[in-house]
Amino acid sequence: MGTHNQRLGLLGEEIAARWLTRRGWRIVYRRFRNGRRDIDLVAQRDAMIAFVEVKARKGSTFGDPVEAVNQRKQRELTRSAHVWIDRHGRSEETYRFDVVGVLVDDQRVLVKHVENAFGVSR
Repeated sequence: MGTHNQRLGLLGEEIAARWLTRRGWRIVYRRFRNGRRDIDLVAQRDAMIAFVEVKARKGSTFGDPVEAVNQRKQRELTRSAHVWIDRHGRSEETYRFDVVGVLVDDQRVLVKHVENAFGVSR
């Protein structure tokens, strides 16, 4: 990933974290790494843990950022989430995967939060 894409990705994660925090979520982990895979944000509200994949785009040329979370990425996120749950999970918690798309277009920033975007399976 190039430097420009890295900066845009970090900006997208920061925007998503602030957006979630304003809606009552607490960010408990940023960039949880499992080998070469990572989970952008792990957020908690009450006993719900959301593993959040953030996709940021500059402009809409490449389509909706949320659509970029394909089957392969979902499998990678699921593997990493299971590692996180094994290390940090508690029996009273429930888990889900959310995707936050951040579209930076000139002077506007659009955020799209897809809750429970795909299932947690073992």
